[in-house]
Amino acid sequence: MKSKFRLEGLDCANCAAELERAIQKIEGIESVSISFMTLLMELEYEEANQEEIIEKVRKVIKKEEPDVTMEEI
Repeated sequence: MKSKFRLEGLDCANCAAELERAIQKIEGIESVSISFMTLLMELEYEEANQEEIIEKVRKVIKKEEPDVTMEEI
């Protein structure tokens, strides 16, 4: 399944790359792409565990970049 999210408060391209690497390690994530320029994150993940995976993504973002908020678009 694919979803798009807006990442508000993302400060730099390096931060986006670090988030990508951290999110890619989550079990069930097939691919992740974060664009610093557009502040968009595209996720591809297993549909069976959708809510659990999205919650893990939120926790990783909060840990790595506490000022960033994630909202589905």
